[in-house]
Amino acid sequence: MKILATDLDRTLLPNGKWEGDEGAIELFNALTEKHDVLVVYVTGRNLKLTEDAIREYGVRHPHVLIGDVGTTIRKYKQGDWRFDEGWVTHVKRASPKWDAARIREAVSGVDGIREQGSEHLNQFKQSYYVEHDGSDEILKRIDGLVKGRFDEVIVYSFDSVDNKGLLDFLPNSATKQTALEYVAEEFGAEKGQVVFCGDSGNDIFPLTAGFCGVLVKNADEQLVKNVKAVMDKNPNLKAYFARGDCKGLNGYYTSGVIEGAYHYGIFQ
Repeated sequence: MKILATDLDRTLLPNGKWEGDEGAIELFNALTEKHDVLVVYVTGRNLKLTEDAIREYGVRHPHVLIGDVGTTIRKYKQGDWRFDEGWVTHVKRASPKWDAARIREAVSGVDGIREQGSEHLNQFKQSYYVEHDGSDEILKRIDGLVKGRFDEVIVYSFDSVDNKGLLDFLPNSATKQTALEYVAEEFGAEKGQVVFCGDSGNDIFPLTAGFCGVLVKNADEQLVKNVKAVMDKNPNLKAYFARGDCKGLNGYYTSGVIEGAYHYGIFQ
C-alpha cells in the first residue's frame, strides 16, 4: 500500500505568492491514478472549504480527507463522503479530559485573540485568530492558562498570505499526525510507506513523526529550520526538501509534492 498524504493550502494548492507550474495539478491527478496511490488530504480546511478547493483548482478527490487540522476523517467513495465515527470514538477514549467549552472559558480574557467562526469549530477544535506581532507573549500567557489541563495540544501557525496568526486547541489524540497514523493503520501501511507533504507550522508533527516527509520549496523558513533541528537529533528521520530539479518542475506547491513522491518511489 502506497499512501501519498498532503496538506492543501500552499502545499498541493498553488495559492501563495510564488509562481506555480502550469499543468502541475493535472500531472498530480494523472500520476496518482496511474500508480494506484491512496491519496489523503490532511488539511485545516473543513469539508465545504475542501470541496471549494477541488472545484476551484481542479485537484482530484482524495480517497481520505483528514480535515479540520486532524479532528475529522472522511472517506470518499462512489461520489459521497462518509464520516468516520470510529475516529470520534477513538479520540474521546484517548483524550478523556478534553473539553472545548472549558478551554474557551479559560482563554476568554486573553487580549490579542479572536475566536474563529462556528464553521471552523467542532467538538474537537477550538480555534482563534491571533495578532501575530504579539504572538510570543500571547502564547506564553495561554500556556499558563491551558497547558496540560485538558489533554490538549496547542498548535500555532502563521498565514503568510493573509498575514494572520492561527491558533488551534485540539485533543492530543486528534492532530494531523495522529489522524494520519490512524488512517495508515487502517489501511495496513507502515510509516515508511506513507509520504506526507507540508509547508507550514501545523505540519511539523506529521513531518517529524516517522513518515517520509516532504517540504515543498515554498515551505515556511521557520518550519524548515524546525524540521532540520529535529533531524539533527534523530538521524533516522526522513525529510526531503524540494529543490525544483525534477521533471522540469520548479518545486513549488504541487510540483514539490510530485518531486517528493518521485524521491520516495511513490511514482516510479
